Amino acid sequence: MTRLFSFKSATIAVCFFNLAVAAALLLRGLFFGVAVPRRLAPSYHHHHLDPAQLKYVLESEALRRAMEPLELIRRIKEIEQEAYTESGAETQQAQKLTAAVDLSKRLKDLRVTNDANSQKALEEWRKRKIERARRRGIGKDATVSQT
Repeated sequence: MTRLFSFKSATIAVCFFNLAVAAALLLRGLFFGVAVPRRLAPSYHHHHLDPAQLKYVLESEALRRAMEPLELIRRIKEIEQEAYTESGAETQQAQKLTAAVDLSKRLKDLRVTNDANSQKALEEWRKRKIERARRRGIGKDATVSQT
């Protein structure tokens, strides 16, 4: 016996409903536009204002611009740029120093490893040479005693 209404089918139905609502809202926005209430409309729609209101809006915008601390804002940007440049230079210097120290350590480790490997190879070469000399000596002794 199968269920007529399972969780899977309910989930699919809800998803399709959400998609339909989203598509309807999108189409409504595209074809009919979004109506903005007049009180929330931005001030650049001056053509809807009478001359007194327009003058008031323009004066307000001019006062707001005049009250902006432009010199302070410019100086803050300069200080931030200087701090960024100085910290960038210090950071680069620190990174270079760290890289140099790391490279120096790696070179020392490499020399120590190479010295140890060279020493080990030299010891093995000496052992092989002594072993060959001993074998030659034993071979000569065997030929001398046979005659």
